[in-house]
Order: sequence, then structure tokens, then C-alpha cells
Amino acid sequence: MDITKEKIIVEPVVIPRDQHCISRANISQAALKVLYRLKDAGFQAHLVGGGVRDLLLGREPKDFDVATDATPEEVKSVFRSCRLIGRRFRLAHVRFGREIIEVATFRAGHRPEHADHQTDTGMLLRDNVYGTIEDDALRRDFTVNALYYNIRDFSVIDYASGMQDLRDGLLRLMGEPETRYREDPVRMLRAARFAAKLGFRIEPRTEAPIPDLAGLLADVPAARLFEEVLKLFMSGHAVASFEKLRQYGLFGELFPDTEQALAGQEQDFPHTLVLKGLENTDRRVAEGKPVTPAFLFAVLLWEPVRLRWLDLQGEGMSPYTALQVAGGDILERQLARVSIPRRFSTPMREIWTLQSRFAHTRGKRPHRLAAHPRFRAAYDFLLLRAEAGEADGALAGWWTDFQAEHAPGPAAEEAPAPRRRRRRGGRRRRKPARAEGE
Repeated sequence: MDITKEKIIVEPVVIPRDQHCISRANISQAALKVLYRLKDAGFQAHLVGGGVRDLLLGREPKDFDVATDATPEEVKSVFRSCRLIGRRFRLAHVRFGREIIEVATFRAGHRPEHADHQTDTGMLLRDNVYGTIEDDALRRDFTVNALYYNIRDFSVIDYASGMQDLRDGLLRLMGEPETRYREDPVRMLRAARFAAKLGFRIEPRTEAPIPDLAGLLADVPAARLFEEVLKLFMSGHAVASFEKLRQYGLFGELFPDTEQALAGQEQDFPHTLVLKGLENTDRRVAEGKPVTPAFLFAVLLWEPVRLRWLDLQGEGMSPYTALQVAGGDILERQLARVSIPRRFSTPMREIWTLQSRFAHTRGKRPHRLAAHPRFRAAYDFLLLRAEAGEADGALAGWWTDFQAEHAPGPAAEEAPAPRRRRRRGGRRRRKPARAEGE
């Protein structure tokens, strides 16, 4: 692996405890237990990656990853609650209650003798060559993710000027950018995500190849891209991620039908709808409210579904049937790029198909629709469409008033259950006599 010589330091910079801001009080107890037990068993144990980066930036890490010279099997021998996972990357997951600490063995960079581990485009298929901590540092993606917190003396070890890049707010890829992107095209998505999350600039050499290499994402398994999409859009920086992805031509590789629809905006409806939906997602994450992938994908794919829906109605289909068919068509094409598990795609399609039923506001139809288990999510989606100017605001207001008018009151909620009627002609059972003192 070609490493950028001007930025990689042969001798690491060791930053002692009194010269950095990481405190064990800000590290989860589960992670500390893993670090200490590996150390006590005679192995090296370091906190590494995003956890160290976020701690140094004064942020609360989402998770804590551990790197060690112990093999996965040796890690398993130290922890009873350990499970080994992965084929391309062999990892150990150590569970403490609901918290899982991921433990990875130090790895070396790709070597020429392992050519069979790569595709013709340079993408790595297997990466299980163990190495030293120095090897491990130089094979990581970005310099700010190549910082190690050593539990033995509480120092931070910097192999690639990551501390300086943190101070400069700079995202720099380790090694020759085109080679690294070809090894793993997902690194382009990670560059966009970290830049959005951290508010960092992408270093020019790291940034330059992305638009030309964006098409390499077609070689990445759709299931893996699903996980990356969740990280991009459900971590509280969805709007910034969306803008970065479009800037570098990456969004169209993930959502080609949506990108095509956005390119032909009519009165700004598509772009406004997506942005408002992502703003809503960011707001809910900031408020600690749940966010469901079904609603997120409903937002991201709605515009191509809507355009197809209009076309099918023009061919004579009823609105409801046309919306069902349109949703199926767009979903089928989307699954070739980013997989969407059925537990999310089914409610997503229900959110879409219920949109046509909101037009019926007479008789018993509103009551039947309000009883649908997916009504609330579909109603929220209608509000989003109205806010973007794509649906009738008066219709959305009608449904808001309808819910307020027909909401069950306290009396209804507290009413006793009706008494069961005794069957006519049936014999009444005698209660057994109660013993004295019962």
C-alpha cells in the first residue's frame, strides 16, 4: 500500500496523559473492562478510531472500538461473552449486558502476494493479514481515525499527524487516494459522512478522485450500502450528508431514480420535500426521538414514485392501484443499488399507498383510514408533502382537525368494559363455598 510519505511519521508521536483531554470518566465501563482485561492477560490494548477522535474533539462517542495484538481466538479465550463474527474482517464482539465492544486484531496493509484477495478493479475481498500496531495504523482510512489511546499509560499514539489534522479541521485519507478508494469504494461515502458530521474540510488530494470514482459503488454489495445509508442519514447530520453526496456525485449511485427526479425539479417540489424530510430526521435525532428507516426511505424515494404514479394514472389506472404499482416498480429498481429489508420496505410502501386514501373525507372512509396501523406515519408524510407544497395544505389541515375532533376522551378511555351477557337457558354455576378465614 502506497503511503503518503510527507504525512506519515515513521516514529509515532506519543502524547502523554497530561497533554490531551481524554479521561477514563468519559469512556464506557464496558470498554474499560475489555481494555484492562486484555492488558492483564498480557496483550496490547488500545481504544482506536472514531471513539478516540470524538473524545479528543469533546464529543460523546457513539461507540468504542478496541484494537489489540491478540488474535480473535485469543480474545475469545479471555471473555466468556465473546462471539466471533465476519468473513472479510474477523472480529470479536464482547457483550456486557446490552453493550457490545468490538475488538479487532492489528492488521497489516494489503500485500502484492495476496493478489487473489482483490477484484479486477482493486477492491479488497479479504483483509485478514495480521500485523503490528504500526501496520494497523497505516492501513486505516483517515489520519484522524489513526489515533490510539493506550490503556497501559493513558497516552495517545499518533502515527499520521492525526492530531494536527484534528486541530486544522481537515479530513485526509491515508495513502494514495485513488488506490485506497479502489480497495474499498465505501471510503468515499465515509469521507462525505465524516465531513458532514465533523464539519471538516476534505483535503484536496483526498477530494479530487471522488467524482470520477463514484461509479465503483456499483461493485459494493447492496446490503452493505444499506448500512452505510443509515449511518449517513440517521445520525443527526442527514442534510449535510445529502449535500455532500450530491456535491461529489455519490447520491446518484445510491438513489439513481431520485437523482434523476431531482435533476428535473418542478417548482422546487422534489428538492424541498427531500430536504424537509431530512431536516425532520435531524430534528428528531437531536431531540432523542426515534427515527425509522421506513419513513426515511419513503422520503428519499417518494419523488420518482410520485412521477410514476402520475404517469400510470394518465394511462387510466385508479389512483390507489397506480400508487401500488409505482411503488413496486421504483422499489424493484432501488433494490439493485441499496437493499431495503422487508421489515422496512413493507411499511414504506404502506405509507405511500395510503396517500391516495387521504383524498376521501366523506362517510366512513376517514374512520377506516384512521384505524389503519400505519395511519400516523402516513399522516406525518402527508404533512411533509403539504409543507413542501406538493400536497394540498387544506387537505392536511382537514385531517389534523379530524383527529382532534375524534380523539378518544378521558371518559371513553376510563369506561369500564361491558358486562358479558349470560347465555339464555344456560345453567348458572354455583361458586364453591369459601372456607372460613379466606
